Amino acid sequence: MPQNIAVIGGGAAGFFAAFSCKTHSPNARVVIFEKTGKLLSKVKVSGGGRCNVTHACFNNNDLVRFYPRGGKQLKKVFGQFTTTDTVAWFEERGVQLKAEADNRMFPITDNSQTIIDCFLKEANKLGIQVVVNTNVNSIQPKNPGFDLKIGDKTQYFDKVIVASGGSPKAQGFDWLKALGHEIITPVPSLFTFNMPKEPIKNLMGLSVPSATVRVQGTKLQQSGPLLITHWGMSGPAILKTSAWGARVLADLNYDFKIQVNWLGTMNEEELRTWFVNSLQTIGKRKIRNKNPLDLPNRLWDFFLEKVEIDGEGIWAELGKKNLNRLINLLLNDTYEVKGKTTFKEEFVTSGGVALSDVDFNTMESRKCPGLFFAGEVIDVDGVTGGFNFQAAWSTGFVAGKTSE
Repeated sequence: MPQNIAVIGGGAAGFFAAFSCKTHSPNARVVIFEKTGKLLSKVKVSGGGRCNVTHACFNNNDLVRFYPRGGKQLKKVFGQFTTTDTVAWFEERGVQLKAEADNRMFPITDNSQTIIDCFLKEANKLGIQVVVNTNVNSIQPKNPGFDLKIGDKTQYFDKVIVASGGSPKAQGFDWLKALGHEIITPVPSLFTFNMPKEPIKNLMGLSVPSATVRVQGTKLQQSGPLLITHWGMSGPAILKTSAWGARVLADLNYDFKIQVNWLGTMNEEELRTWFVNSLQTIGKRKIRNKNPLDLPNRLWDFFLEKVEIDGEGIWAELGKKNLNRLINLLLNDTYEVKGKTTFKEEFVTSGGVALSDVDFNTMESRKCPGLFFAGEVIDVDGVTGGFNFQAAWSTGFVAGKTSE
């Protein structure tokens, strides 16, 4: 008899798991249940509506380093389906991907609808049934198989793949806890830093290509582009810090101080030497007019005001004291963070089903045989750049092999 397989969740991982089911067992009946009226909602908004499909990192040993949680376990999954397979999968279905300078990969159309259309077409071609506005209220193991309570009805399935995504609250996992799974309390990952008291917010929209952010009192430190927003700071340097520090920053109740090196990884000795050499050629120029570090002019003016240096003065008359203050600010600028902002549509959590409860060779539950997991429902999350989608494709592919 052909297998009857339920996929809970109509997002990236759910669809990919369903595709894998039909690829490995074409005769299986596969049904995707989505509790909302929206399919592939994160795919729609990812990358500013362009969909950051994956990352051009084709070595699995390097790839797993981009996952604050679950990297070690994902190595088993990437051994079965990795970034190379992702690119090939889309190209075989007429969707060409491109890598940008930072290695993020997008469809060449720069439109997430391209990915959504591809998925809906593939689901239709494979005969996958997609049911929206339908919540699975509970899973009852039958040994073999499962009874799913869907609304006021009960339906039987041989196997179930849970791809329901993350939840901002632990209660969102109660139905999986009831099956014996340990749930790691979810906390936000990938969020921006709110700085309500900091005047740098007035420079919203400015960015620097490389900064290093350190959280005082912790070991957290990340580098990358940094963006000033109307609520504080964002950009990869901040988002990576929030991902790696998801639990630490939650414990601090999002109330802490950061130090910013606006020059990336440059240290004091290098900067001091650089200034000494540069002053020989810019000595007669006004400090405000000659910004020798290629920082945005408004940011440079902000720094001069912050350390009380007269921008109308010339570099040759800067003085040792002012030079020291400027160097300290450029390398150790301090800001107070009070709160965070998460992108609701792209919400990523640290937490979910404990890694120890999942066999990553198959994505099968160790507590409930016949039940499989894919995507963010497990305690796996990546930094920004296409890594969360890659985890969704890979875990979905492996979970879908259950149908063999």
